[in-house]
Amino acid sequence: MTLKNYTEMKNGIVIADAGPIISLALIDKLDILDEIFDEVKIANAVWEEVTIDENKRFVEKIKEYFREKTCQIKSFNELTFVMDYGESESLILYNELKADFILIDDKKARNIAENFGAKCIGTLGLLSAAKEKGLISELRPVFIEFLKNKRFYALSLMNIILDKNNEKEIATMPNALYK
Repeated sequence: MTLKNYTEMKNGIVIADAGPIISLALIDKLDILDEIFDEVKIANAVWEEVTIDENKRFVEKIKEYFREKTCQIKSFNELTFVMDYGESESLILYNELKADFILIDDKKARNIAENFGAKCIGTLGLLSAAKEKGLISELRPVFIEFLKNKRFYALSLMNIILDKNNEKEIATMPNALYK
């Protein structure tokens, strides 16, 4: 999928993987999922991943939001040899529920999912669509927050998205930002 297609997301079921969940919780924007999709689901393996560290400041938000959205996959997970447990269960759940999108950031896992015919979207594309829908006003402060919190998104991709949204690009981040 290209960036221009992300704005077409209006309805349907999305299966969310751990990385995007953590990123959205970090910026307190899990609710964007409800504004863009009809249904949001996660695999049990993803639930385990995102709730294991009780000390993270946003774990309670994640638990509250996803408690009733967790699903057990029905089939055997044959994908753990090529993807991590959460990503593989997410892809299986996507197929079992005949979901419309899988929200996934990991490049390798995303490539595998796309090879299986899944329609993938990443956190940055989701946020770009949210801005177009008027759900967030600016992307730049959100992207800077990701960088400050060591969320690993390519600065070049963030700058492409900022440019397409008529926002100021982020220069190479000074070391002080990472403290």
